[in-house]
Amino acid sequence: MENNFQNIDIQTLIPQQPPFVMVEKLIFCSVEKTTTSFTIKNDNIFVENGIFTQSGIVENVAQTCAARMGYLGDNQTIKIGMIGSINNFEFTGFLPKINDKIITDIVVDTEIGNIVLLDTKVVCNKKTVSTGKMKVFLTDFST
Repeated sequence: MENNFQNIDIQTLIPQQPPFVMVEKLIFCSVEKTTTSFTIKNDNIFVENGIFTQSGIVENVAQTCAARMGYLGDNQTIKIGMIGSINNFEFTGFLPKINDKIITDIVVDTEIGNIVLLDTKVVCNKKTVSTGKMKVFLTDFST
């Protein structure tokens, strides 16, 4: 596996396509942990009144999981995943603005077959934006 993450085109790892891409760089990826970054742009579909919404944060977390699956996958197909559940997802009251960069960490709690349970944390400007748990199902469908 390549360890020079900055040279990876994130869109080769995820099934989402513009304008629905909510991750831009893979910073780190292992079986246990994945980290991505994303800079909020004014034309993002989840920006309202200059603020990146909670829905955008949740989608960013899900796409971080997709990037993990794409990076650790067989490099031939990009499988499509679905959010199965979101638990104990808490927002701190601080949401990123246009031009802010968010850093998203997912840590695998449990992985059984095509089900992954994740602990998640999103940070912006050294402030926690959200934490929570997400369950993602990997389907047999691919792009």
